[in-house]
Amino acid sequence: MTGGRGFIGRRLVARLEALGHEVRVLTRGSPCHPREVQGDLLDVPSLARACVGVSTVFHCAGHAHAFSAMGADEARRHHAVNAQGTQAMAEAAAAAGVQRFVFLSSVKAMGEPGARCIDESCPLPPETDYGRAKRAGEAALHAIAAQSGMHAVSLRLAMVYGAGGRGNLERMAALVRKGVFPPLPETANRRSLVHGDDVVAAMLLVARAPQAAGQTYVVAHPDTASGRQLYDALRAALGLPARRWAVPYAVLAGLARLGDGLEALLGRRLPLDSEALDKLLGSACYLPTRLQTELGWQPQVNLAAGLREMLSAE
Repeated sequence: MTGGRGFIGRRLVARLEALGHEVRVLTRGSPCHPREVQGDLLDVPSLARACVGVSTVFHCAGHAHAFSAMGADEARRHHAVNAQGTQAMAEAAAAAGVQRFVFLSSVKAMGEPGARCIDESCPLPPETDYGRAKRAGEAALHAIAAQSGMHAVSLRLAMVYGAGGRGNLERMAALVRKGVFPPLPETANRRSLVHGDDVVAAMLLVARAPQAAGQTYVVAHPDTASGRQLYDALRAALGLPARRWAVPYAVLAGLARLGDGLEALLGRRLPLDSEALDKLLGSACYLPTRLQTELGWQPQVNLAAGLREMLSAE
């Protein structure tokens, strides 16, 4: 497993060991557990060593996406880790005779849905450096698997959350807890999420399902939430009283445009700009229909329960 120290990786390691599997974790740092071996996605010999005697690779590591790349160095890092690193991992796995390979990709490997809900068949190309790198990693993996006969699956994850996560929802929760996050207006936007435990269940399912070989699946809870609904759900999970008012959208949009201008002058990211506002009040709706209908995957963690679990670690 790559990324075994990360948010999803830790959950997957615990689940695999509970099922009685022997797990080997590739880590860039110094090994601190008998299951860990040192290596790097950009160090090909280390990948070859890590794959010896392995039956299944879960490739969870990657260069994380939060906002659009601010410069060429960030774009190159996405390509090196998420595209070239995935290709190198797949080549090492195929050469070692690994039977199954599950790659954690992202819904950003597809075009932006706008007001629609889209699935894996969306013909639009990715729009971000992160998305293009993930899409290239998918293509490299499936080409290698087609030549070697390796069972390979790409999972395009929606926003993943849960205890121990460090994503946008976890950051939003911290600000809501402090009382500094503004009550959002209701824009009826639709945003897809999925809890980390449901991601792990999907990974184990596609690894063992013969019909999943060579496929790409969206992993998202079928129920979506607006930015305002997420805000209200976080306050409820934190035991805070409901807010009956909201900051008008026009005010937030004006502040976001101001943030855009300041970023251009300062050359660094600010807490509120147009991209951040879109993540709160724009839509990003993705459908897990194929994963449900073809493989029978059903998420078990709804938003209320997932937020309680996420906040339990704070």
